[in-house]
Amino acid sequence: MALKEILILIASVFGIFSIIIIITRIFGLRTFAKMSSFDFASTIAIGSVLASIILNSDYSLFKGAVTLFTIIGFQTLFSFLVRKNEFFKQLFTNKPRIIMWNGKILNDRLKRCNVGHDDLIAKLREANVHNFDEVKAVIFESTGDISVIHNSHDKSIEPQLLSDVNTLGVNDNH
Repeated sequence: MALKEILILIASVFGIFSIIIIITRIFGLRTFAKMSSFDFASTIAIGSVLASIILNSDYSLFKGAVTLFTIIGFQTLFSFLVRKNEFFKQLFTNKPRIIMWNGKILNDRLKRCNVGHDDLIAKLREANVHNFDEVKAVIFESTGDISVIHNSHDKSIEPQLLSDVNTLGVNDNH
């Protein structure tokens, strides 16, 4: 690889990273935060564009910038539609699911969410749970993250915390 090619490669990396920083400042950090399935697809597309710009000398920096703005602009529009339109929300987003309720691991739900028992235990340790009886709910979020609601007192869960969670078939006796 000649020195000229190396310098062009370095300049391309600098240029495209500068463009991504500008795009992130315009569209917000949510662009690369915890991801829904649509966000994941956008991130893959962005990665592909980045690789093409950096490694392919026929792919111009301007063309890459337009492509990135288009992908992230579409992602922003999609996020807006999901927030504002119930049909889009139901069609394109996963509902959070309860995988542990009142100290009981719901193994059938764990399997449906493709979460391993060891992963659940690791999240409980991370949340500083000492005993399963402390766990009020463990929720598999739409982003793929796991949230743990727990306390050592007999406090109830604020209903709003579970307003968008799939609680079908879960009750206090489960």
